Amino acid sequence: MIRAHELTKRYGGRTVVQDLTFTVRPGTVTGFLGPNGAGKSTTMRMLLGLDAPTRGRATIGGRAYATHPAPLTQVGALLEARSIHPGRTAFNHLMALAHTHGIPRGRVTDVLAMTGLTDVAHKRVKGFSLGMGQRLGIASALLGDPATVILDEPVNGLDPDGVLWIRTLLKSLAAEGRTVLVSSHLMSEMALTADHLIVIGRGRLLADTTVADLVRDKGAASVKVVTPRAHELRALLASSPGAELTSDAPDTLHIRGVEAPHIGRVAAAHAIPLHELTPQTASLEQAFMDLTHDAVEYTGAAA
Repeated sequence: MIRAHELTKRYGGRTVVQDLTFTVRPGTVTGFLGPNGAGKSTTMRMLLGLDAPTRGRATIGGRAYATHPAPLTQVGALLEARSIHPGRTAFNHLMALAHTHGIPRGRVTDVLAMTGLTDVAHKRVKGFSLGMGQRLGIASALLGDPATVILDEPVNGLDPDGVLWIRTLLKSLAAEGRTVLVSSHLMSEMALTADHLIVIGRGRLLADTTVADLVRDKGAASVKVVTPRAHELRALLASSPGAELTSDAPDTLHIRGVEAPHIGRVAAAHAIPLHELTPQTASLEQAFMDLTHDAVEYTGAAA
């Protein structure tokens, strides 16, 4: 189990993480989400003792990471997959880690097979693709057969087969009763993988809830409308209480806050032809964007 209690981190006059309290329980995949600059990486580094908190405390398995006598057997972590000596082979890298904890050679062979790296085990890491580097980082995290696994953006660089593999792996680790914390910017993947979510923004906790509850509470459904008179229909619906209208094509409207039957009645009353009137179910991506709207530090300029 991972516990963070009032974690706070300041760099000079800037507060990166503030009063962050949450618990990651075993047996579930917990997604750790937030916009860029939200403080996710800093929080994960504090969990692993790489950054000292300005205030607060973090424990894994009831104690600080640094106090575990054999940390690789308690916590497996991937924060930066490419932090490996490029001149080493994958096998030698894992063996070097194994020697620090008395982990047998057979376990190195097992995690190489588990991560699909057996055929490249004796190739130098400098020749690895981004996806292969990710797989090696995950192999390193799993080397000690840990009870807790912490992975930062594990699907980066993976092809579709690799994404499916990591999704299945995370679910199987949780099913074995392990504590699994994984960060990602891919909301569609988190919707398929995570059971629980911890969402932060500007270093503060925004949500500690299940995927289903977040989508239900924050992910308002919408209606897709296709009509050659989109501009006219938009003007008619704009005054509806709670209506939010956007468009990604001249003949297409995406409408939130207005039910499909009402849209149909308005269109019929003004003889506006509808080529499509389709209710869209709420998504984790939309729920996340709504929740973190006021906590985004870096936004692109509108085209």
